[in-house]
Amino acid sequence: MKVEHVDLLRQALPYINRFKNKTFVVKIGGDVAEEDATILSFCEEVALLAQVGIREVVVHGGGRQATELSEKLGIEPKIINGRRITDDRTLDVVKMVFAGLVNTEILGALRKCGIAAVGLSGVDGNIVHATRRPPKRILNQETGREEMVDFGHVGDIDRVDGRLLRVLLDADYVPVLASLGADSEGHVFNINADTVASFIAGELGAEKLIFASDVEGIYRETEGGREILQRASVAEVNDLIRTGVIRGGMVPKAQAALEALRDGVQSVHIIDGMKPNSLLTEIFTDSGCGTMIYR
Repeated sequence: MKVEHVDLLRQALPYINRFKNKTFVVKIGGDVAEEDATILSFCEEVALLAQVGIREVVVHGGGRQATELSEKLGIEPKIINGRRITDDRTLDVVKMVFAGLVNTEILGALRKCGIAAVGLSGVDGNIVHATRRPPKRILNQETGREEMVDFGHVGDIDRVDGRLLRVLLDADYVPVLASLGADSEGHVFNINADTVASFIAGELGAEKLIFASDVEGIYRETEGGREILQRASVAEVNDLIRTGVIRGGMVPKAQAALEALRDGVQSVHIIDGMKPNSLLTEIFTDSGCGTMIYR
């Protein structure tokens, strides 16, 4: 074994001891789950965390895959400020993709890594209780104009019930949760996966919430261009949202991070899950590789 590999193991050891038996919520973005090689590589890292005693819940959506299937079926995707308009036909696509295609792909990758994982959606076990989002007037960040938007079958979370997840975690399973929810009448809703992950992390008292997508973290402007913000406080993130530095699909991610911190999660991490070893580097090294948001 090379000396640098031994040094990495030494650097990881205190973190392994610190986080053993703690709960992490890992949100996997649709970009990470799109390619077999990428999702297998990332799930190998998820598996390693589980094998050193970290309790994990994986949450995912599948926006990219839903868009691709919608286009194949002749349904034009409509997304405003990072949120998908979900009419009747789009809801059918979302249910097929989230609870079917993407969930099964992640389960298969984890099984190949020797991890016992269980596929769920927020509808299972009444985990995610939601109500339909009412039409609201919003500022469209692309057009710069205010408009009344009906998001359709998009849900806002009222509460989450973590009992089933705790049963699975206590039995050494890794729950893999698709970002769907339902109301008391059984109406199913499309819910932003970042938001679901945030609520789950708060409910479970998670040590960390990790967002793995195709971006390295939150960028800040510098004289020479821009660079990754390695650490950011709640105040700094709020300011970046207010000034428009954080925009588009990164806004709900940042808002979900802040909500998780308010609910007691110790830290939130935004990493590029497309890059090999990003999860391990962020968790087990001093420097990390993405943005850590802290209280």
